[in-house]
Amino acid sequence: MTEILEKRKKLLKKLFSQGIPRLWCPLLTHYTHEGEIDFVRMEAHLNHVSTWVKGYLIPGSTGDGWELSDTETSRIVDFALNQARKHDLKVLLGVLKPSVEEMWSEIRLMLQKVLDFTGLHDPSEALISAHVSGFTVCPPTGESLTQELISEGLSIILDMGLPTALYQLPQVTGNEISPETFTSLAKDFPNLIFFKDTSGADRIAKSGQDTSGVFLVRGAEGDYVRWLKGTGGPYDGFLLSIANCFPSFLSSIVELVENGDIEEARLISNKLSNVMNEVFTLIQSVPQGNMFTNANKAIDHYMAYGPSASKKKGPMLHAGVQLPESIISETGKILSRFKLIPPKGYLSQVTF
Repeated sequence: MTEILEKRKKLLKKLFSQGIPRLWCPLLTHYTHEGEIDFVRMEAHLNHVSTWVKGYLIPGSTGDGWELSDTETSRIVDFALNQARKHDLKVLLGVLKPSVEEMWSEIRLMLQKVLDFTGLHDPSEALISAHVSGFTVCPPTGESLTQELISEGLSIILDMGLPTALYQLPQVTGNEISPETFTSLAKDFPNLIFFKDTSGADRIAKSGQDTSGVFLVRGAEGDYVRWLKGTGGPYDGFLLSIANCFPSFLSSIVELVENGDIEEARLISNKLSNVMNEVFTLIQSVPQGNMFTNANKAIDHYMAYGPSASKKKGPMLHAGVQLPESIISETGKILSRFKLIPPKGYLSQVTF
């Protein structure tokens, strides 16, 4: 056990020589009104968010990782590699596939991209050079999968020897990694370095079991302060969809907690929680896409355009539909009530 822990510490030190970012963002994927990926808009968005956020999951579920075609995923990975190096960011590449076979194949393809991008032959050196911190996988999908089958499947991926993040997402996979299964994997595989939980149940983090130095981040929204270790919570940090829209506020929460200013952090946390609860309730009427993506696209529309956002066409979803004007309008009212519409959007200085 001590040997595994030491190997994990050394790997984390190599991957994160300046320390692991406490705040991560599953970057949105933007689209033109013709349905193409809008990389100009994505870069403008990343330029804005990266002022405060230094770690990214690309593509995550908020970035349509489950819906993207293989070609789209490949182009998104190219984008991630170029932007990570340009802005000195850390990236987890999202391998959001339903089966172990598909995950294994996708990881090999992504790794080859990293090797080609860096011109290096050693995978470990190439990943570090490309600012790629690992590959993110979920358990294989299926409500009937036993913990034994989940463990066997994830072990096949971890046996590849590459730095790996596990993503608890029962809303999609239909199952959960149990605390016992997670602990067993953490004890066997030092390359298991990162764990994200979006379930809202937080069973692994709250189990009290030894996580063996795996970095734990929470992906469920709301009541942010209470989940950080600095306030007695079980998590090291966050990987949150709303980092796409409120990166400065989330960064402040993390910093305030680290500095012991819990009450100020809680005020910001309560404000964000209230805003997101209202927008999530509003967005449930949209049948396409997922709630996290749609809510963040509605809010990001105002972050991008500022007060003039209500006069602009709404953002496109991967399904090829535009968020309804009514959703955009109501989102604006919510943001206005909480005084969260910026005086100038981040697109104001972008030339298209």
